[in-house]
Amino acid sequence: MTQTFRDPPCQAQKGSVFSSVQVFVEQMRTKGYAAASMKTSTRLVTDFAVWLDQHGIEGHSLSAKHIADYLDDRWLQRRRRRGDAFTLDAFARIVAPDEYGVRPEQRVVISPALRVRQEFEQYLLRERGLAAASIRLYGESVGRFLDGAFGSAEVRLDQLTAPDVIGFVQTEAARLRHPKRAQVMTTALRSFLQYGRYCGEIVADLHTCVPTVANWSLAGIPRTISPGQVQSLLGGCDRQSASGRRDYAMLVLISRLGLRASEVVDLTLDDIDWTEGAIRIRGPAQRADRLPLPADVGAALVDYLRHGRPDCTSRNVFIRSRAPLRALFGPSAVSCIVFRALRRAGIDSPTKGAHLLRHSLATQMLGGGASLGEIAEILRHRNPQTTTIYAKVDLVSLHTLALPWLGGVQ
Repeated sequence: MTQTFRDPPCQAQKGSVFSSVQVFVEQMRTKGYAAASMKTSTRLVTDFAVWLDQHGIEGHSLSAKHIADYLDDRWLQRRRRRGDAFTLDAFARIVAPDEYGVRPEQRVVISPALRVRQEFEQYLLRERGLAAASIRLYGESVGRFLDGAFGSAEVRLDQLTAPDVIGFVQTEAARLRHPKRAQVMTTALRSFLQYGRYCGEIVADLHTCVPTVANWSLAGIPRTISPGQVQSLLGGCDRQSASGRRDYAMLVLISRLGLRASEVVDLTLDDIDWTEGAIRIRGPAQRADRLPLPADVGAALVDYLRHGRPDCTSRNVFIRSRAPLRALFGPSAVSCIVFRALRRAGIDSPTKGAHLLRHSLATQMLGGGASLGEIAEILRHRNPQTTTIYAKVDLVSLHTLALPWLGGVQ
């Protein structure tokens, strides 16, 4: 029998703290918390409101220290539970959003270097249309460069010299070690120096001074699993549960259409055209591609949307299975779902992330006779050179190119 949660009997109380209890309850209900969790949390915040009233603490003066003192009292009474601090933190942001929303210890002093970095990140977002993950990586590299060049002093980009740029790259490349990470760093630095010229703060063409880090492209081979293992992966999902229906729909999307993890997270209800049987994919650099929606993928999505997706205000297709009900938090959430699916299926794969299924799809298409151009179209590669790495796993075609061993048959 479903438990019905009753609103807290605190409406008759006076003061902003007590009036905020009802607002807190409504927020929990909207976010999809269970009745038992709402009951426990409401009892906690109501007790906290009484404690504040007894100590003569007004809502506008609420601080983190008051929460800590109250939790100490609960600990002495053996009433403190795990999660109490998180609940009271959320309640305090309702009671005093201006005073408590940003704690003094959380306030970040915007240094000149940080300000320039943030302006550069805004440029990457608005003018270049880079994805959030790329902006973060670029911003981190540029932030280290500015901190090393100017510290806490005023940023004067016109005072930068070629030795400053070369010295930073040499130091960072040694610290990062991995060639691909170093390559991202040099790309970010070149982009920033060009941005400085675009803003008129750099006169010399310093971006040509950025050294090239040795990185042999296409040196490795795609890491994949077999089609049979992909089917085992899909079969391991519990399609009788809401979370299992969600995970199955996500895995089918990636394994059949080669979606990136970020594209799965960003997929919205408006991106699915049921009439035309098509789906819109939001890729990097604010690009949008339209792909046909296979019947099995559409069936998995319908099953999840009808029987697994919780009711919430978010327009994203895939929602958290537990409260608070909202969109998945970044591509790492998708990779975690793939990792758990691999573990359930008992598959010992070379990699554990979502990109494994994207590589497996391309390899399967190649084995089925698809050309590299067709694979590039499905995977939505902007640079055809990116797709050529899959030629390494086409052993049948490579066998025709192999030269005979000069020493004869051994």
